[in-house]
Amino acid sequence: MSSQSYSTYPIKFASFNQDNSGFAISTKDGFKIFDSSTGRLCYERAVGAFNIVEMLYSSSLLAIVGAGEQPSLSPRRLCLFNTTTGNALRELNFLTSILAVRLNKKRLVVVLREKTYIYDANTLAILDTIDNVPNLKGLCAFSPRLDACYLALPASTTKGTVLVYNVMELLSHCEIDAHRAPLAAIVLSSNGMYIATASEQGTIIRVFLVSEATKSYSFRRGTYPSTIYSLSFGPSTQLQDILVATSSSGSVHVFSLGFAINHSRSRRSSSILGSMLPESVNDVLDPAHHHVLHNAFPPGVKSYAVVRKVDRVPDTSSAEFLAIRASISIITYNGYFQEYAFSVTQSESLWSLEREFNLLTVITDNNKSS
Repeated sequence: MSSQSYSTYPIKFASFNQDNSGFAISTKDGFKIFDSSTGRLCYERAVGAFNIVEMLYSSSLLAIVGAGEQPSLSPRRLCLFNTTTGNALRELNFLTSILAVRLNKKRLVVVLREKTYIYDANTLAILDTIDNVPNLKGLCAFSPRLDACYLALPASTTKGTVLVYNVMELLSHCEIDAHRAPLAAIVLSSNGMYIATASEQGTIIRVFLVSEATKSYSFRRGTYPSTIYSLSFGPSTQLQDILVATSSSGSVHVFSLGFAINHSRSRRSSSILGSMLPESVNDVLDPAHHHVLHNAFPPGVKSYAVVRKVDRVPDTSSAEFLAIRASISIITYNGYFQEYAFSVTQSESLWSLEREFNLLTVITDNNKSS
């Protein structure tokens, strides 16, 4: 689905920052910056509609792109904006509309339909240009850590092939044939270790080890096709704990990666069916590490979920397992923020809605709006 399909929603764009400590939304009137932990509105600016608002961690720097509804907010102009001073620091202009922006403390990535530009984030000197296949949705993924800083882009318009590019070393790392159908969603873990992908079919989610471009495992989201709106790994700097997906079915899906890694071999050997099937097929058929929250939001409403925090604690029901407790934050484009506490043990999974509020009606505590 194109971004135009969401024009009827009050939220035009939503993004979390690199460590998920804050998030930004844009509406027809302007944009707002929130603290993820408290839900506090930290900054707002009502000057018109924006297609992109990207944060640099919790700093005062934003990368913003207008929606073109007024001449000063062109979708072809990237503005680096300082929220402390309320001034533009630098601007970059392009021949076609900007579809996505990613950044960290060293690199700035600008994705257009058929080109992707890599800049030095401090000097804005252009470092490289990638000629990508037509990328109408601006689909991309980025791992912000400097020691494993990768960018992932679609490498085909007819199947789900991913190009993984090393942004610091400025060279192509690998291509991964992930799906038969074109890609709908991709995400890199923050440590650059794993990449997760979903195709336009939306039934299978696959996870690959970036360093070797090999598939680690597959998960079945569901039997019927669905649009995957977002994918998010847990924040672990070592092995990933969980992967979260949201879809047009209105459900939130959690896949327990840590359990799958540690226990998939013993699970396969103890299963008659598992011993007869290839590993990739067996992983798809095994539902043990898939947990679903149904009807989290209305079906068809675009949503964006991230895993903000994951803790591992002893499982009281088993001496062998560790329980996982996670905080999962969700933005729905009809205007709401939700935070769920999710826990999973060997025997069960539990969901608890901790917070929910309307993003459109929140006002700043100190009236620091511009």
